Amino acid sequence: MKIIVFGATGNTGRRVLAHGIQMGHEMTAFVRNSEKLYDQLDELSTKLVKVIVADIMDPVSVGEALAHQDAAILAAGHAGQGEEFVRIVDNIISQCEFQPSFSGRVWIMGGAGLLDIPYTDLIGNNLPGFPSEYRNHNRNLARLQQTQLDWSIMCPGTMIDSREHPDRVHHLHLTTETLPIPIPETIKEYSAAEIAGYLFSRLQELNVAYDDVAIFMLEHIELGGAFTRKRVGLTYQS
Repeated sequence: MKIIVFGATGNTGRRVLAHGIQMGHEMTAFVRNSEKLYDQLDELSTKLVKVIVADIMDPVSVGEALAHQDAAILAAGHAGQGEEFVRIVDNIISQCEFQPSFSGRVWIMGGAGLLDIPYTDLIGNNLPGFPSEYRNHNRNLARLQQTQLDWSIMCPGTMIDSREHPDRVHHLHLTTETLPIPIPETIKEYSAAEIAGYLFSRLQELNVAYDDVAIFMLEHIELGGAFTRKRVGLTYQS
């Protein structure tokens, strides 16, 4: 497949790029700094990847980059950028919609705070004590829900280097829409503040390696797959 990665020099994006090449996909990196990208790639990867250096906020550049691509993975920006992060996602999604030769398959990055908390009608991002900038993920999700694109949103907890989880592959666990850790039914009796405290006490259980996030998205990159228009949780079973 032809896959374009936005934010291909970041922690997630560069791993998506590397694993995509290993899987035999035709990978395109959309970056603002080609030198940084080439510093990260090995000699073989440098020859195989197509590089586009442009402004991610320029609609024309993004639209042209999406032409004839089968899928896009959005790993650019972060919630702490506030309004800029929301604009980045909106611009790319808009160009995915407008580009007639783009297939329509999109993965974007969210966070575990976007996932439903079982036995409640709450998500973590709306709880007291959760950083307010996390709600920018809520806005990106709302934008996706307005489009007819074939999207999925990856919602990991804290992402870490693979070396911190040497046995991680054997314990990978995923969910759609809800948190990927066991939650007791008694949580429905807690106040919002108590639920927040409970989740904070279990944050480490949501750690997941960058490489597993990257590989999972690439393994579920086809149109019309099981995770179309879904929020996806990913962690490890203890």
